[in-house]
Amino acid sequence: MYIVSSYSLAVILCVITMLCWGSWANTQKLAQKSWRFELFYWDYVIGILLMSLIFSFTMGSSGELGRGFLDDIRQAEMSNVGNALLGGIIFNAANILVAAAISIAGMSVAFPVGIGIALVLGVIVNYMASPQGNAMWLFTGVALITIAIVIDAVAYRKKASQSHKIPTKGIVLSVIGGVLMALFYRFVASSMVTNQEQPEAGFLTPYTAVFVFSVGILISNFVFNTILMKRPFEGQSVTYSQYFGGSGKEHFTGILGGMIWSIGMTFSIIAAGKAGFAISYGLGQGATLVAALWGVFIWKEFHGVKGTTCLLVTMFSMFLIGIGMIIYAGI
Repeated sequence: MYIVSSYSLAVILCVITMLCWGSWANTQKLAQKSWRFELFYWDYVIGILLMSLIFSFTMGSSGELGRGFLDDIRQAEMSNVGNALLGGIIFNAANILVAAAISIAGMSVAFPVGIGIALVLGVIVNYMASPQGNAMWLFTGVALITIAIVIDAVAYRKKASQSHKIPTKGIVLSVIGGVLMALFYRFVASSMVTNQEQPEAGFLTPYTAVFVFSVGILISNFVFNTILMKRPFEGQSVTYSQYFGGSGKEHFTGILGGMIWSIGMTFSIIAAGKAGFAISYGLGQGATLVAALWGVFIWKEFHGVKGTTCLLVTMFSMFLIGIGMIIYAGI
């Protein structure tokens, strides 16, 4: 299987993860004009599973090092398979809440609040379990990103007050989703080998772990998303007949979104072999900055809102400095 050979390459993959995780929601924004997010989300989950299979049978099955995908599946212990599955279940619950928050509050709010919280708590959880990297630089970077999250919340409050909208539901969903999002990565990491070149028996290689994780997402979606279709956070309930009545373009948009996210997840997991789980996860969740940039400059979510320019510039600056410190923590 393909294995990351250096820290610098691991950082590059983490940056790609950040771009993927911060950009997939654009497909939801594109689809929501005619396609409810509960229906979009089914295709998104299919896209995640499809991309994990593509990686497993290509990068995960080539090369002389490590253990090939099919061999890895055969030797895996059920306890480790269970951890990766549980990671997928937790992620799915979290992601549905964040996706719902995006549809209510917009990308420039749901991502900084939800994924920002996930970044802070997730780095702490993963560093405690596997302390790799300079703690001072790592947690100083996390602290700056926390400040950026608070600044973004202030900016959104200004937006809400000027548009006479109460953002409570969107913010609450973002917070709950963020807390759950902080936990999923540790379960996937605990199922994985610690030495990718000479993988331990019973544990999963990165590509297998992402595949099993994706299966957990799909299985849990039959429960979580079915409930959400019947009792949505906003609007009328939707049915499976509406899903199967969607156009090819609508289905493709959701699948594309899932594949983009899955690329980020796979790169994050394989980069963790050199960067460590805390740094790899923390950099990936810098997606908050990418999503906020999309929300502000492309989707114009703060267009015409007075008094937010300085706040947004400060927020982006804090994020960039914080991400730079997280990268430096691993040098």
